Amino acid sequence: MKRPTLEVVAARAGVSKSSVSRVINGETTVAPQIRDVVMQAVHELGYVPNGAARNLVTRRTDTLAVVVSDPPQGVVSDDPLFSAVVRAVSRELEAAGKRLVLMLAESDQSRTRVEQYIAGAHVDGVLLVALHGTDPLPAALARQGLPVVSFNRTSAQDVPYVALDNAGGAVLAVRHLLERGRRRIATITGPLELHEARERLDGYRHTLRDTGRRSIVALGDFTRASGAEAMHQLLDDDPDLDAVFAANDLMAIGALRTLHQAGRRVPEDVAIVGFDDIEAASYTTPALTSVSSPMADQATAAVHLLLSLIDGGPTDPVIMPNELVVRESS
Repeated sequence: MKRPTLEVVAARAGVSKSSVSRVINGETTVAPQIRDVVMQAVHELGYVPNGAARNLVTRRTDTLAVVVSDPPQGVVSDDPLFSAVVRAVSRELEAAGKRLVLMLAESDQSRTRVEQYIAGAHVDGVLLVALHGTDPLPAALARQGLPVVSFNRTSAQDVPYVALDNAGGAVLAVRHLLERGRRRIATITGPLELHEARERLDGYRHTLRDTGRRSIVALGDFTRASGAEAMHQLLDDDPDLDAVFAANDLMAIGALRTLHQAGRRVPEDVAIVGFDDIEAASYTTPALTSVSSPMADQATAAVHLLLSLIDGGPTDPVIMPNELVVRESS
């Protein structure tokens, strides 16, 4: 059978071809009764809109890009939360009838290719994930006039974002340790070129400053190995420390291993709190106390903000709340 055309649908519905076109393209100016008869004809005939032709009319591709700006070592794309983010984004886009293009920007060359692809009008908008504070990509994409939403705060002031309350989450963690009677509380930071790592460090420092305690800081990069190494450094620098706030759970897990090897009991000798509440946090020994960051909810909110921007909606940033999940490690 020949594929039914727009003209055939119009004849079946008893309306003009332009009326069918407006219904198919989702225009809101069509009377409800006309929309009903057109959609009935569409279903009866099994009509499938010509996507290419519709895109020429609407100037839409119904495709959104998720761009992950990640260093070559894959600090973010290797994080177990990354898959949860991609699944949540994919689910929301599918529900909205949109397609997903996933792109990795790991070098200057790959960032240039991303910019060229976006400039080619292949997508209607971009969701940026895992941006470094000095990353030029947000501003470069924003200059193209395309709707762009960042999955975290960026240094590009004109890019809307959806972010966690990173500083507030760190405050929850440190206050919890203080309430447990801990006196020498250290922190293992994430890579400080990332906004979320700096904000979590700020929350830690401000909370201790309010109580007159000094900061004890070791640098990490959000990986297990860096958490283990940072914990070695902290024990060497301050053997009497009795608590650690790690800026993510992977580093907290690495720190747990180092403490076990050093013969330090958790939480009797050293309490530990992580951040993100990944699935593995429930299965460490002891189970890890962590700041729960609703990454799937954050991804959903980012998609909704991007779709709103595409339709001319507001650009106000969205800050997601946190909560502390207390387990055996503290």
